[in-house]
Amino acid sequence: MRDRVRERMRDRERERMRDRVRERMRDRVRERMRDRVRERMRDRVRERMRDRVRERMRDRVRERMRDRVRERMRDRERERMRDRVRERMRDRVRERMRDRERENERQSERENERQSERENERQRERENERQSERENERQSERENERQSERENERQSERENERQSERENERQ
Repeated sequence: MRDRVRERMRDRERERMRDRVRERMRDRVRERMRDRVRERMRDRVRERMRDRVRERMRDRVRERMRDRVRERMRDRERERMRDRVRERMRDRVRERMRDRERENERQSERENERQSERENERQRERENERQSERENERQSERENERQSERENERQSERENERQSERENERQ
């Protein structure tokens, strides 16, 4: 009886030991499973974090690229505007130069016309003076001729009177 009881006791103890071992094994397995699940969760969280960081980086890079493109576009537009303004200024300067040239030409033409008129006026005055001198000379010559004729007539009359007086005296 005692042996049986001991044997039972041993069997029970062994069974308890087995149960404990099994329980430990189960606990270990569970712990491993939990660890794996935790690790997977951590991995997923890390991956998500990495993905978010990558996406942020991509977004930043895209935004920088967009900013650069916008800045280039702005620069180009500014350059175009500057070019337009420069071209307008050049056009205005050219137009002013043309206007000045035209005005100078007109001025020169007017001056030449005035000069020509003055020259013509001087020419006319000279011609008139010459004409007047010639006319005066002719007038003077005519006057001299008349004077000479009168003188000759007087001379002739005197001569005739003398002749007549002599004739009378002889008679």
